[in-house]
Parts: sequence; C-alpha cells; structure tokens
Amino acid sequence: MSNVPSNAGGSTSRDFIRKIVEEDLASGKHSQIQTRFPPEPNGYLHIGHAKSICLNFGIAQEYQGKCNLRFDDTNPSKEEDEYVRSIQEDVRWLGFEWDKILFASDYFDQLYEWAIQLIRKGKAYVCDLSAEEIRQTRGTLREPGVESPYRNRSVEENLDLFTRMRDGEFPDGSKTLRAKIDMASPNINMRDPVMYRIMRAHHHRSGDKWLIYPMYDFTHGQSDSIERITHSLCTLEFENHRPLYDWFCEELEIYHPRQIEFAPLNLTYTVMSKRRLRQLVEEGRVSGWDDPRMPTISGLRRRGYSPESIRKFCEKVGISKIEGVVDLQLLEACLREHLNQTAPRVMAVLNPLKVTLTNWEQGRVEYLEAVNNPECPEDGTRQIPFSGELYIERDDFMENPPKKYFRLQPGKEVRLRWGYFIKCEEVVKDAEGNIVELRCTYDPETRGGVSPDARKVKGTIHWVSVPHAIDAEVRLYNNLFTVPSAAEMEGDFKDYINPNSLEVLANCKLEPGLASVEPGYRCQFERIGYFCCDPDSTKEKMVFNRTVTLKDTWAKELKKGE
Repeated sequence: MSNVPSNAGGSTSRDFIRKIVEEDLASGKHSQIQTRFPPEPNGYLHIGHAKSICLNFGIAQEYQGKCNLRFDDTNPSKEEDEYVRSIQEDVRWLGFEWDKILFASDYFDQLYEWAIQLIRKGKAYVCDLSAEEIRQTRGTLREPGVESPYRNRSVEENLDLFTRMRDGEFPDGSKTLRAKIDMASPNINMRDPVMYRIMRAHHHRSGDKWLIYPMYDFTHGQSDSIERITHSLCTLEFENHRPLYDWFCEELEIYHPRQIEFAPLNLTYTVMSKRRLRQLVEEGRVSGWDDPRMPTISGLRRRGYSPESIRKFCEKVGISKIEGVVDLQLLEACLREHLNQTAPRVMAVLNPLKVTLTNWEQGRVEYLEAVNNPECPEDGTRQIPFSGELYIERDDFMENPPKKYFRLQPGKEVRLRWGYFIKCEEVVKDAEGNIVELRCTYDPETRGGVSPDARKVKGTIHWVSVPHAIDAEVRLYNNLFTVPSAAEMEGDFKDYINPNSLEVLANCKLEPGLASVEPGYRCQFERIGYFCCDPDSTKEKMVFNRTVTLKDTWAKELKKGE
C-alpha cells in the first residue's frame, strides 16, 4: 500500500521537499519515512523552530512515517534540563507527538569508537594548535588553508594522544581531534574540521563521564545514521556543511541519510538568534524567555497565540530555498482568523469613565442576554448584569466632538451593547476641570438595543456594571524592536529595542464572568482586541495580555491560494 497521500501526485502546491519524499516512496527507495527534529537544548524554541517542527512532524504524519525528537546536546556549557523540558512542552503544545525522544549524548560511546576508526584509517589526527591558530590557518574563500604541523602524526601517536585527551591528561583547549580531509578545498568546512575538543563541563545527562565532547558536525550525520533517518531536513545554513555530513558517513561506511536544506524563517520586528534572545533574558531587557514580546513559542503562548494559528502561519509561509523576511502582519492575520472563530466575546473597559443613569431605580439590577461568539452560534449566550452605574471607555465620550462623531456626547444618544439607549444630560468635572462622571438617562423601551419607534442611533459602545466589575491589569504589547529587519540593526542590536513595547494599564474593569477564568484563556474584548489571561493573575486582580488588535490588513492575503 502506498504511503503517498492521494492528493499529492502532480499537485503544483506541494513543496520541493514533499516532492522528493513522494518520489522516494514511489520508487521504493524507502518504505517508511523517518524524520527528526533535532534542537540543541541551550535555550527556548522560537517561531523559526516552529517552521521546522511543522515540517518534520508534519511530513511524518502526512506519509504515515515517524519523527524523533532528538536533543543535540554536545555542548554542556550551554545546555540545561530546563530547556529540554521547555522544548518538549512546546512541541506538544503545537500539536505534535514524537515517536522516540533521544539525545545525541546517547551516542557518545559510539561516536568515540567511530573517531578511533577514522584515526586508524589515517583520516583523523590530534592537533595542538589553539582555536585561534586553527582559525588563522584555515585560509579564506580565495586562499587555501595551511596544514597543521601536527597533521602527519602516526596512527599510533594519534591513538595514544586521543586516549589521553579522553582521560583528562591535557588542559581544556590544548588539543583537538581533527578530520584529515583537504586544506585546499574550496569548501572551508572541509579544511580539516575539528571533531572533538577538550571541555571540562558537567553534562546535564552524562554528568562528568566525558572530558571530551564531539562537535556538532561530527554528531549530526552519525546520529541521523543511527536512527535510520530517511530525510534529514535542515535550514540553509547547513548547506555548506552537507559535504562534510556526507564525508563522515562515507568514510565510516555507515547508513547514509539524505540531507535536504530549506530556507529558515525570519520575521519582521524581531530577532531569531538564540544568542541574542539569551542576552535579552540575561540582561533583564525582558521578563524571561516567555515574555509575551519574545518570538519564543512560550512567549507567543503566554501572549495568547493559538497552536492552530502558528501551524496555519507555517503553512502559509511554505517551504522553499529562497531566504527572506516574512511580515509579522501575516502571523497576526493567521491568529485573528483563528481567534475570530473561537474566542468568546466579552466586555472590558480599559480607561474607565463612570456613567450614572439618573432615572434608574436605585439598587436595581437586570441581567441581559449577550451572545458569546456571533461567529459560532453553538457557543450560546451568557447573562451579564446591568445597573444604574456603569463604566464606559473614556474615549467613547467627547464634550465638544467633531462632525461624524457617533459616540456619546452632551444631549445625544448612543446604544449600549446588549443594553439600552442612553442620553448624556450632564457632565461632572473636578476642581481641575477633568471629567469624572457623566449623568445620563436611559430609555426603558430600548432594552436589547432596539427602539420601538425605529429611531436611528448610529453609535454603539461597550460598558461594564460598576458594582459587578472586576479589577484587572491589562498589558498592551507592541513590537519589541523599532526596525523591521535585523539586517538594519547596526552596532548593538539592543539599541533598537522599542521603549514603548509594553504599556501597563492598572485600573481596568472587566465583566464579572472573567473572574474565574484560568491562565491561557483567550477572548475578545469587544471593540478593542484579543486578549489572554496571564499566569500573574490573582484572586484580587486579574491580568490580561493583549494578544493582537482587531485591525486586520492582511485578510485578503490570507485568502490567496486557498
């Protein structure tokens, strides 16, 4: 039975990697697809990793194959169990499950034996040059490298030195094991690359067993080989490393997976370098890896992004060989599209102004029926309390409005969402002339926002009942950086941090039904935007993060190609 999806053959929308997979299945080269997602546990995953997750796990799902989650943990000085746990959480949150969870450190014994094998073949040698001397002798794109004076050591001497490296006889950085390939190769990666370095660092899994650690290039391909990976999918930065990947597999005469490269994901108004993201965290420029301004998956989750929207975004971006920068607005459009269908509507007042209904019976409370989500009728309705004291948005009133201003103003009517028509009769000010209260009348015949005499009221505003409102802090997040592209950041990238990337509103009022929601709850504050309950919430004060505004300039773009 074929593992090729029935809609795959001949479809022009299939990306080049899926076409390769389909050809390999159809030809019988592979009977089952085996992929892997191989992050290094030295930080939290970001939106760029989401693209690779969706590709590797997605292909395995589509073609009834398997995908491993493998941690490339070969640099213990930067790796921690915290990152291992966070990566697993992110993969699962995005909606994927691995066949096996593996670690490159599982293969340290085998990798050591393979290094011995290359030494015995005369294909590897111990070098005493320092890291800086190796860089200086590697050459340039126009000039060949210079051979190490230690390149022609005997097999016996290399075996002895490598064993003593493993046993801890030499200080860190004093010796390396290098592959003996070609110092004149046009590909600099083939100019006797380092395979092992001495590093006294506690490993998060193997502890202090090893004093030498393999380099990524000596680990990646062999790990793929051990796991019988059929298609090793990497970003374009590894394209020039592919000859080395192939060289190790061929020289060791082991199973040889096929490495295929695709363009990484770059997003406007952010950075995708884990090193830079770590700087932001360690220097306190953000509150942590999960700060909602960060492009990390945990940050996006805390901000209120849904896994469905991120998967949709990765699908829209697609897979190609051409590297570019994707507009953040496309990601936001995918989010709005999903939240519009799924997020309940609620009312919240971020900058409250009190309204007193002078003709409302004191102490009386009514409960009005409100639709939870007009896009999803099966979500039903809720009852919201209405009293003679209300909060409205301060921006929804103007004492001296311009023409075509349809919100509340002296002597004019507006419709309260799900409620009544009200008319402003009096403006109350404090000693400094600031408006502190509006005194209005309501029309009892207009419950539900409908007038029996069919008079037209153009403005509709939202509100919250004063005695029933719950207090909340609302955090308004904006772009973390002031320029669209990391390429535009000259000098220190931190100089481009947006000083207005976070605005905290401490005196917000929400409808009472939000008092019991859990962190991660997503909803739409009507007329304002989409918001998410933050883990900082307490019984005394809820905290909500603005996920995205209601403005959607990419709606037409989303429909293209569907």
